[in-house]
Amino acid sequence: MAKVSLLTLLKNVPGEYRANFLHLYLDIAWFGVLSGSAIAFVGVFAARQGANALQIGLLNAGPAVVNLLVTLPASQWLQRRPISRGVFWTAVAHRMFYLLWVFLPSLLLPQGQIWAIITLVLLMSVPGAALAVGFNALFAGAVPLEWRGYVAGLRNALLALVYILVSLLCGWLLDWLPFPFGYQVVFGLGFLGAVMSTVHLGLIRPFNQPNFISRTRSRNLTAPGMFRTLGDGLRQAIGLRFLTRASSWRGLLQLSVLHGRYGQIVLALFIFHLTQYLAIPLFPLYWVNNLHLADKHIGWGTALFYTSVLLGSTQLARLTERFGNYRLLVVGAVLMSFYPGLTAMSRALPLFLVTSVVGGVAWALVGGVIANYLLENIPEDNRPAYLAWYNLALNAAILLGSLAGPALSAQLGLVMTLSLIAVARFLAATVILYKG
Repeated sequence: MAKVSLLTLLKNVPGEYRANFLHLYLDIAWFGVLSGSAIAFVGVFAARQGANALQIGLLNAGPAVVNLLVTLPASQWLQRRPISRGVFWTAVAHRMFYLLWVFLPSLLLPQGQIWAIITLVLLMSVPGAALAVGFNALFAGAVPLEWRGYVAGLRNALLALVYILVSLLCGWLLDWLPFPFGYQVVFGLGFLGAVMSTVHLGLIRPFNQPNFISRTRSRNLTAPGMFRTLGDGLRQAIGLRFLTRASSWRGLLQLSVLHGRYGQIVLALFIFHLTQYLAIPLFPLYWVNNLHLADKHIGWGTALFYTSVLLGSTQLARLTERFGNYRLLVVGAVLMSFYPGLTAMSRALPLFLVTSVVGGVAWALVGGVIANYLLENIPEDNRPAYLAWYNLALNAAILLGSLAGPALSAQLGLVMTLSLIAVARFLAATVILYKG
């Protein structure tokens, strides 16, 4: 976005807040460059280098384990130092790994490149978990309560706009440049976005040292430090600010909170997320090996998916007011069952593009309401204990799904596995309907 446009966005903002808001906008814009390039296409790169479903699944499974192990120690480390410095240095530690991605095709054979990326993603997830926690606190300290919805909304719009444009650009570059040099250029563009985003994070100056217990949720579409692959695998850092109140998982995991209806909700959402992540490692393989899509076409699908998420999110407040979080969650979960089913039916580009739109609309509903749905069903005075069980269930589902999906596809083939996952997702939506 042009500088004049950013200045227009800031014209009604009090002078003492403008610098922080400007850096928050530029941070997310450059993060959109990173997300729409290196992060978005790394799964496709692995597939083109001969990765199997298990190897792509490890790109999600590894960070899920790391997030569980690192979140609480990271929050304790951050609380002992100024939050602005803590976030800056965790961002540096996390994002310097993207530079290594650029040189992998020149240094290693294809299988070596695949395992190197898996290892790097695992290593960078350690500071990434700290970055995800710390950014929530930095945002709370730098943006007054009455301005958080405004700033978060504009950040989401900037992220989506830049992501869409950059994913289209990268698809065109990959189609135009020889392989694998095109991916080195895309990874280099992602590293540039990572560097510039980190610079602007380092220039944010909170007005107070936040206590990690912000009372509002910023509703960011993507949390910095959270790794995601293509497909309907977007995820949010739900409840991280509440988890940082405790000193250990043992103190958080109170069995009593699972008694009654909340235990049924956690079980239903575990089943839903399990069926969600069963399919995630399979999508890039299907696009590359079955549909034989060019990179520019995958860029089109990525742009359509994120455009649908953005447009769907603009209608979310009106829909929530009319139907409520629970009904929208059920509808979104049902729509998400169409994504792997339509993918398995796709034989050419048009249906792939339609599938991308359906997936984006579905995730706009699910991602937009799931956190509020959870918060509606837990008491305010004990949120850390309740959200700890959900985060445990979520990461367990990511781990199991990312490994089980590839195992099923090895036995049944991609088409049959995706078809069965579509049925399983629909059944998971009915479980939410009757147990949630």
